[in-house]
Amino acid sequence: MKFIHAADIHLDSPLNGLSAYPDAPAEQLRSATRDAFTVLVDCAIEEGVDFMVIAGDLYDGSWRDYNTGIFFCKEMGRLRRAGIPVYVLFGNHDAESEMTKKLELPDNVHTFGSNKPQTLKVDGLPVSLHGQSFKQRDITTNMVTGYPAPVADHFNIGVLHTALEGYASHASYAPCTLAELHAKGYQYWALGHVHEFEQWTGASTVVFPGNLQGRNVRELGRRGAVLVTVDDLSDVRVERIFIDVLRWEHLTVDVSECETLEEVVRKTGQGLEALLDIDGEVPRAARITITGKTKAHGDLFGLEAQLRQEVLAQIAAIGNERLWLEKVRLETQPLVDAAKLQERNDAFTDLQAILEEAATDVDFSGQLQAALAPFAAKVPLDLQPFVPLVEQIRKGELKELIDEVAPGLLAHLVQAE
Repeated sequence: MKFIHAADIHLDSPLNGLSAYPDAPAEQLRSATRDAFTVLVDCAIEEGVDFMVIAGDLYDGSWRDYNTGIFFCKEMGRLRRAGIPVYVLFGNHDAESEMTKKLELPDNVHTFGSNKPQTLKVDGLPVSLHGQSFKQRDITTNMVTGYPAPVADHFNIGVLHTALEGYASHASYAPCTLAELHAKGYQYWALGHVHEFEQWTGASTVVFPGNLQGRNVRELGRRGAVLVTVDDLSDVRVERIFIDVLRWEHLTVDVSECETLEEVVRKTGQGLEALLDIDGEVPRAARITITGKTKAHGDLFGLEAQLRQEVLAQIAAIGNERLWLEKVRLETQPLVDAAKLQERNDAFTDLQAILEEAATDVDFSGQLQAALAPFAAKVPLDLQPFVPLVEQIRKGELKELIDEVAPGLLAHLVQAE
């Protein structure tokens, strides 16, 4: 038999950090999570799988309107006509307390209850699935201990939405250990909640398929689900299937050998072209970080906006229907170091001392905060979590900003000299 295991679909979740940019692919952003789910259903039908498992966070909280539920019913109807049952466990984002709207689901969709662990058997196959949905968002107790014993002579699948041990970056919902999963006696654990793919083997095969579609620049690279094949000896083979329809990338460009802005732009364009060598038909949203100790550091100082436009021109030449620029970050360093400036004992030395004192000057920080506050207030709400400087301005914590700007200013002036 074979089945698809997916999780963290987050239907109709917005792709954060994109909508404020005028060159963003608006239609692709609005429909990305739905389009990816449609591709998943296409794959299930083409592969002729015996069933599908969704291990939590099918939705992204309460529906904005009924269209979310109607879309899901439509896709489940396609699987119903193909004779494919679906087993759905609700996670923290789609717990009962958050679901303000519901629709009657097609009869091929079977959901795990939230009051206690439940066993669902697949018609016509010796397969039992064990799971319990979240009743409310913040389940912080270990749910595995209450799961039933495996059914004899069946292939047993545990379905669980969990942080698992070692995933501090995810909220600690339904925590448990890998050893507890192996000890349960199931052949396979279909997990959800962690958005990165992970697989462990041993007494059980334990899998996080990752989320179906990256939603921001922190969810980089290829995304999708897994196709699980089980032979007559219950040996398990797990194959990743990549179905994301818009992919986030972080491109680091080392410009140590570059001497001018033009050379930096050309090297960045070459790096962007290389991104499309793998799965070139999947559109990319790219964040670019320019690094290196370079003679061009002075030329680049204060030119983030111009550099963005230059990179956009490179993308237009490559084909901007497949590649979109999320952000350009400058993290270059000057060739002239602070120690050598100290040795000069001239106006540059004096300026360096002034900038070093400015970082801890309370009055100067207050003036800088007042000057920057109107700009921070204009940052769109959906971008604010991705722009740490906004929060630093509000709190008046500007030492980091001054420390970042000072070397660039000095390098720019030295190079101009």
